[in-house]
Amino acid sequence: MRRGWKIGIAVAAAFVALLICNALIVGGKTKSAEVTVPGGRLLDLPGGEVQVVERGPRDGEPIVLVHCFSCAIDWWDRVMPALASRHRVVAIDLLGHGGSEKPGSGYTPENQAKTVAEALERLGVEDAEVVGHSLGGSVAVALAETAPALVDRVVIIDTAPDHSRGSLGFIAGLAFQPVIGPALWTIKPDFAVRKGLQVAFAPGFDVPDAFVEDVKRMTFTSYDESPTGSEDFVNDESLAERMRATRKPLLVIMGAEEQIIDGPAEALAEYRETVPGAKTVLIHDAGHSPNVETPARTSRLVLAFANESSTPPKPSGERISTGSR
Repeated sequence: MRRGWKIGIAVAAAFVALLICNALIVGGKTKSAEVTVPGGRLLDLPGGEVQVVERGPRDGEPIVLVHCFSCAIDWWDRVMPALASRHRVVAIDLLGHGGSEKPGSGYTPENQAKTVAEALERLGVEDAEVVGHSLGGSVAVALAETAPALVDRVVIIDTAPDHSRGSLGFIAGLAFQPVIGPALWTIKPDFAVRKGLQVAFAPGFDVPDAFVEDVKRMTFTSYDESPTGSEDFVNDESLAERMRATRKPLLVIMGAEEQIIDGPAEALAEYRETVPGAKTVLIHDAGHSPNVETPARTSRLVLAFANESSTPPKPSGERISTGSR
C-alpha cells in the first residue's frame, strides 16, 4: 500500500510538472503576421506587423472597422459591401488576432489604439468614423482619446461602459485560469471553441467555421491578456466618461438578446446619460454581434451616422433613442 501511495504521488507530481512546463511554453509563444483573408495585406509598423483590408473608393469618407476579442477582419464581411459602396473602408486585425503579429505582450486598448493609429497614418486616413465591436469599442475610444485628428466620430457595438455587466461565459472563463488555462488552450477541440463562441450571438445562432479558426490562430498570451487589458482600461475610467471627454459624436448599438452584457438597455441608458447627444440603438433580434447577425440594419445605422444624420433610420425591430436624459 505504501509503495502504491508513492507511485501515485510521483505520477501526480509529474502531471503537475507537465502542466507547469506546458504553461511556460504556451505562455511564451509568439507568432509572426500572415495574410489570412482575400485582399489582405501586411503593414510593418513600429508597434508590430498588422493585417489590413481596404474596400471602396480611396477618395470616399473613411470608415475604420475594429473587431472584437478573439475575432478578426472576417467578422465584418457582411457589412463591408454596403459600407464600401461610397466610403473608403479600412478593416484592421488587432495585434494578437487574425493575420496580425502576435507578440508576447502589448494587448491593452491603449497599445492597440497606438498601433491602429500607426496603420491609419501609413494609409493616409484621418477624420474617420471608427466602428469598434466589443473589445474594438474600447480600442476605438482609446484611439479617439490619443489620436483625435484621426477620429471624426465613434460607433460602439455591444461594448458595455464598464466591466460590471456580464462576462464571457463559463467555457471562455476556464481558459483564463492559471495552469489549467494553458492546458485547455493546448488541447482545445473545435466543438469547445464553437461552444465558447455561442455567447457572442443570440441563442441558436450557427457559429461559422471561419470564426472558430480565428480563435485557433491566436496565441494563449493574446487570448489571456486582451480581456485583462480591456478590463483595466475601463476600471480606470468608463467608456462613457472617456467619450464625454473626447467631445466626439457617439452612436452605440446593442443587441437585445445579449448573452455577454447583462442589461443592454440599461447600458445604453448609461451612455445617453453620460455623453451629451449620444445616439443609442437596441436591435431586438440580435445578440452581442449585430454586425454579423443583422448586417443590413447595422450597415444602415453606421452609414446614417457617417453622413451626420440627426436621427438614424428606424428599421423594423429596432428601438432608437437619441440625446441625453
